[in-house]
Amino acid sequence: MSTKREPGFLADVDLTREKLVNRLFYGTLVVASLFGLVMLVLLIADVIWEAGQALSTFDIDIGTFLTATSSSRPERAGFGASILASLWLIGLTAVLAFFIAVGCAIYLVEYAPENRTTRLIEANLANLAGVPSIVYGLLVLALIVNDAGLGSVILAGAIALALLIVPIIIVATIESIRAVPSSVRDGSYAMGATKWQTIRRVVLPQAMPGILTGTILALARAIGETAPLIMVGTMLHATRYPSGPLSSFSAMPTQIYNWTYQADRMFNGLAALGIVVLLLFLVAMYALAGYLRNRYETDGGSISNV
Repeated sequence: MSTKREPGFLADVDLTREKLVNRLFYGTLVVASLFGLVMLVLLIADVIWEAGQALSTFDIDIGTFLTATSSSRPERAGFGASILASLWLIGLTAVLAFFIAVGCAIYLVEYAPENRTTRLIEANLANLAGVPSIVYGLLVLALIVNDAGLGSVILAGAIALALLIVPIIIVATIESIRAVPSSVRDGSYAMGATKWQTIRRVVLPQAMPGILTGTILALARAIGETAPLIMVGTMLHATRYPSGPLSSFSAMPTQIYNWTYQADRMFNGLAALGIVVLLLFLVAMYALAGYLRNRYETDGGSISNV
């Protein structure tokens, strides 16, 4: 049975205002996106220009800058010890954070019961991902550096950074595991696989692209953090190379922070060069994340034998 519409039914709907609102909203989004992009380009261009000016004005040798330790004399100061300290930090942070985060995500998705407590834990994990980084630095300063007596060493900084990125990796891993179709799990169970065999050989290979991408992006955030490292008590002058996890250190962000507050303009030029080096590390990590994601999506398309 069809319903008759009165003449002018569609004509009564004024679409002009709706189209205008739609155009205004679209234009606002475009302007906001372009504003952020333009500011980023200008900021990077300014840093690169400052680094170029420092190279030409103060005749800084790149090789010496990348291999020397820091010094109170700008002509002898270098970035090598800070680069090595940051590599130590990121390596230890990855080891501390990855297995804890992935294990926690596997438990929450595959083993934990679907109840209010589990949902509350997941909601709090999402909230922890937005906690200011300085809070984790203060926590480690109180519990690890002072109470446990570990001191201001690389391991303490790695613990602070691991606490910072664990919630981020957990959230990314949870979403990646949940993105695996349930039919894939059912097929594995139908072939006689146990729950752990299904997780290890079916679910994780399918979720690995998202897990690795989330982990590397979280590490890229950690490598540029300054506040938690300052709270832990990092040195402001990396006068020697770190020899292990229990060595005192000054990472790249803290060394840049120190140079920017020096009165000598050459120190400011060294800070600009340090920022360029840090940006290159970030670009390399983002490229690695994209490469690993594409590789696992290609190689992990077929499910392993169970």
